[in-house]
Amino acid sequence: MMEVDVPLPPAVINLPWVEKYRPESLSDMISHEEIIKTLTRFVKSDKLPHLLFYGPPGTGKTSAILAVVNTMYSDKQRKSMVLELNASDDRGIGIVRDEIITFAQTKSLQRDKETTDLKFVILDEADAMTKDAQNALRRVIEKYTSNVRFCIICNYLSSIIPAIQSRCTRFRFAPLSTDHILPKLNYVITEEKLKVTEDGKEALLKLSGGDMRRVLNVLQSVAMASSVIDETSVYECVGQPTPKHIEKILQILMNDSFASCCRKLQKECGEEGYALVDVLSRLHDVIFQLDLPSEVMVCLISALADTEQRLAVGASDRIQIGGLVGAFMRARRMIKEIAKR
Repeated sequence: MMEVDVPLPPAVINLPWVEKYRPESLSDMISHEEIIKTLTRFVKSDKLPHLLFYGPPGTGKTSAILAVVNTMYSDKQRKSMVLELNASDDRGIGIVRDEIITFAQTKSLQRDKETTDLKFVILDEADAMTKDAQNALRRVIEKYTSNVRFCIICNYLSSIIPAIQSRCTRFRFAPLSTDHILPKLNYVITEEKLKVTEDGKEALLKLSGGDMRRVLNVLQSVAMASSVIDETSVYECVGQPTPKHIEKILQILMNDSFASCCRKLQKECGEEGYALVDVLSRLHDVIFQLDLPSEVMVCLISALADTEQRLAVGASDRIQIGGLVGAFMRARRMIKEIAKR
């Protein structure tokens, strides 16, 4: 009997890869082994506390709690037993009064003997909530502990008030290592039948910063534009300077005169369309690989930080190029003075 390939529905084909390849169970998670083991024990023993997940974006916080929810509830139950909210949409006290309290007060009619009768509230990007909203949430957590569990997800723990922190079991999701990202990246490449060069993979891993979401988003974007994904196509997609460009810029900064450096850097950034803040970020990584005296390194990194801070508050790229060149001129002068000692 012949096998017939059944075409996938358009909704699945067009799904962002971040969602398409999101882990469905705790066993599918690619890192944070100790956290996953602890969560698994909580679920199996039916003794789940309130949870507080924090850490950089793309490290598996939302995926982990959705995997917990998939384990705890049947598909039929999820609609009535789980409330997912993004606190950045509505940061005020109204979200607590109008949605969370209403959800916590109601009881589900869809009981399932094989699953828990606890309700679950997932509050993503909670560090965007106002302090008043967080204080109101603290009282709700206390009042409805008997029938509701909360999972609060944020990037910065310091943005969550101590009263909420003390009521939750905290888990820090660290940036993913290359060893954790690479197997998942290879799996997606195989599933999507992509042609990716080794330097293309290295570029994706280098740009990820431990963020799996960023890897998949960039990979999908590059795959739409290029039949072969290599280093150049990856850097062009994200609009960041390639290692070769950074090497060229560094050579200019370390050897040319002040006027020549400013002129060439303005031309490089203008023609290639690079933002100076991206050039600074890449230079920062390269500088640490240089064999520079400690005092020169301290002076240079401090000057780069000042330039980045001025860019962050709206200073002109063109003017700050002069500040960047000036920092390297001082560093070059210091190197000469140290050599004469």
